[in-house]
Amino acid sequence: MHHDDLPVGRVLPRRHALGLLGMVGAALAAGTGTATASAAPNVDCVATPEMVEGPYFVDEKLRRSDIRTDPATGKLSDGALVALNLRVLQIADGRCTPLPGATVDLWHCDAVGLYSDEADANTVGQKFLRGYQISDRGGQVRFTTILPGWYPGRTVHHHVKIRTTGTDGNAYEFTSQLYYPEQFKAAYLAKPPYAAHGTPDTTNAADQFYGTLGDQLLLNPRPHGRGHTADFTVALDLSDTKVGAPDGGHPGQPG
Repeated sequence: MHHDDLPVGRVLPRRHALGLLGMVGAALAAGTGTATASAAPNVDCVATPEMVEGPYFVDEKLRRSDIRTDPATGKLSDGALVALNLRVLQIADGRCTPLPGATVDLWHCDAVGLYSDEADANTVGQKFLRGYQISDRGGQVRFTTILPGWYPGRTVHHHVKIRTTGTDGNAYEFTSQLYYPEQFKAAYLAKPPYAAHGTPDTTNAADQFYGTLGDQLLLNPRPHGRGHTADFTVALDLSDTKVGAPDGGHPGQPG
């Protein structure tokens, strides 16, 4: 599991403030990426940076909120419970508003660093820790999953892909990654079932992708019930037709 560092998309620079959505602007400026407020005028809304897809995306067409199980067997992935609440916003005409109807995929490795449905992991046909949701009228989706493990050469991360339609009427695809603070990672990776996999070899600071814009993609988990919960808002500039396209390519098709 060492090929996730192969670039597929582009890493975008931090975008200029475009106005509207107070809590979003405040949260992003603080580096939390979280937001809960509705639109309000004359406040920053910053486009979320794109990051590489990696080779482990599989379009399983598996619509579900709880992605922990392998649907063929019902086997539950072992690990610490986390609920991810994602909100998708669109930036247009100087406004930042909820984006309904977007396809939001989430995927990541299990507690010992394995991805499902991958030949090099001997998991072909399995679909654990993968799934998608459609954003509601508020642009929101919620996933129930486990905290990811680690594998050599990468810091702990989730992958997220959003597919919708751009302002030009063509398919628009955005891909990025979400990260955890070092102290939080160290605490849960030292416990079962993660501890059996040993000490991770890559920190956020040492990760070749986090080091560019990862601080803008950092989750802020908090205790909730038997596990944790984390919120993150993704703001998309749907007029940027190069987002999500490999060099010389075209954005992927919406789900």
